[in-house]
Amino acid sequence: MQTLTSITPLLAVLVSGGVIALLLLFRGNPNRREASSVIAAIITFLIVISMAPEILSGGIIEYTVFEMLPGINFSFRVDGIGMLFASATSFLWVAAAFYCIGYMRTLEEEHQTRFYICFALSVSAAIGVAFAANLFTLYFFYEVLSLGTFPLVIHKETPESWDAGRKYLLYLAGAAKTILLAGIVLTYYLTGTLEFNSAGMFSEVALSESGVKTLLTVVYFCFLFGFAKAGIMPMHNWLPAAMVAPTPVSALLHAVAVVNVGTFSVVRLVLDVFGVDLMRQLNLGTYTAVFASITILGASAYALAQDNLKMRLAYSTVSQLSYIVLGMALLSISGITGGIIHIANHAFSKITLFFCAGAIYAVSHKTNISQLSGIARKMPWTIAAFAIGSLSLIGIPLFAGFVTKWYLAVGTIETQNWTLLGVLLTSSVLNMAYFAPIVYKAVFEQPPESHGGHEDFGEAPLFILVPLLVSAVGTVLLGIFPDYFLRLIELRFL
Repeated sequence: MQTLTSITPLLAVLVSGGVIALLLLFRGNPNRREASSVIAAIITFLIVISMAPEILSGGIIEYTVFEMLPGINFSFRVDGIGMLFASATSFLWVAAAFYCIGYMRTLEEEHQTRFYICFALSVSAAIGVAFAANLFTLYFFYEVLSLGTFPLVIHKETPESWDAGRKYLLYLAGAAKTILLAGIVLTYYLTGTLEFNSAGMFSEVALSESGVKTLLTVVYFCFLFGFAKAGIMPMHNWLPAAMVAPTPVSALLHAVAVVNVGTFSVVRLVLDVFGVDLMRQLNLGTYTAVFASITILGASAYALAQDNLKMRLAYSTVSQLSYIVLGMALLSISGITGGIIHIANHAFSKITLFFCAGAIYAVSHKTNISQLSGIARKMPWTIAAFAIGSLSLIGIPLFAGFVTKWYLAVGTIETQNWTLLGVLLTSSVLNMAYFAPIVYKAVFEQPPESHGGHEDFGEAPLFILVPLLVSAVGTVLLGIFPDYFLRLIELRFL
C-alpha cells in the first residue's frame, strides 16, 4: 500500500473554513456573500474528489500538521472510508449552498451572514472528521462541529429555539466532553497512542490481565454513547428537538454533516479503534446490535405518530442512522459494507426529503402531513422527488437504500442472525407505513376547497427546486451505479 504525503486534505478543510473571512467581508452584499459560499463549496468538492484516483488505486494520503504530545498528533489520513464520507458531504454541500440561497431569500430569514458562516464551519469540521488520522484530530473537529451548529439550531432565537439549543448542547457537547473524552483518555492510558490502527488500537493489550476485558468494554460504551451525534437511543432526543431550526439546517443536521459525523465515528470505533477481532472476543457486536435494533424499531414507531412533516423525518433519521450501527455490529464483510455505504445512501435520500419539506414550507407555509392533500397538483416535481427519497429509504430496488438493505440482509444471513434479519424486514415495513401515506395524500387525495387550499402557489423557486431534483437524481444513480462507493469500501478488506 503506497503512502503519499500531501497537504491536500488540510486544504479541503481550510477552504470550507477559510471562506468565513469572505462571508464577513461581504456581509452587506448578499450576492457576493452567497457567491462566496457556492464557490467555496465547489472548490472543496473538487479538492476532495482530486484525491480519489490515488485512493482508488490503493494508496493512502497523509499529512501531519504538528505533534502536540508523544503519540498525539494533529494529522490527517485519507483512506477509502474517509473518502466516501468526504465525497458525499462535499458534493451535497454544493447542492445545499444553492438551496440555502433560495430558501433564505424566499422566507427573508434574519441573521443570514451568521447562518452561512456557521454552515461553512460545520462542513469544514465534517471534512476534518472524515480525514482525521487519530482520535485527537477527530475529537477536535467533532467539538468544532457541535459548537458551530449551535447557532444554527437557535437561528430563529425564539424560546422554543433556545430550549432546543440547550438540549442540543447537553447531548452533544456535554456527552462529548464527559463520556467521549473519558473513552479517549482511557484509550491513551492503555495504548500510549491515539493513532487509528487497521488491526485495532488495543491489539497489543494483554487481555489475560485481570480486569482488562471489563475496562475495554467500559471504554467501548464510552465511545458508543459519547458519539451522541449517531442518535442511538437514549442519546437521540436532540434530533427531534432541533427541528425548530430552518429546513436547510435540518438538512445539514440530518444528512450533510452532523449525524453522519456520529455514525462515521462509530465506523472508526469498530474498525480502527477496537478492530473486528477484539469486538468478537468481547462480544461487543451483540450488545451493539441490541441497541441498534431498539433504536431502529422504536424510532420508526415514533415516526408513525408524527403529523408534523419534519418531525416524522427526524424520527426517520434516528431509525436510519442505526442501520449503519447495525451493519458494523454484524462484524461481517457484507454487514460492514451495508453499514458504511448507508452513510452516503442515507445522506442523499434524507437531504432530498428535507429539501422537499423546505420547498413545501417556503411556498405554502404548510408543516403538517394532514395539510398536504392534493399538493402534488401544485408541486409535482417536489412530490416526485419526495417519493424517490421515500422509496430509497424503504429499500425499493433501483434506489440507493436498496443497496444498503441488500448488504445488511446478506450480512445477517452470513452470521445466521435471523433475529436481526427480522428487525431489518420489520423496519422496512415500518418505513413504508410512515412514508407511503405522505405520498398517497399528496398525490391521490383531493385538495381542500376551503380557505387555505393550494390555489395560491406552485413549485418553489429554481434555487430551491433544482438542488432537490439533483439530490433525487443522485439517489437513483447511487441505486443503479453504487460502484464508486463500493470500491472505496472494498479497499478496506484488501
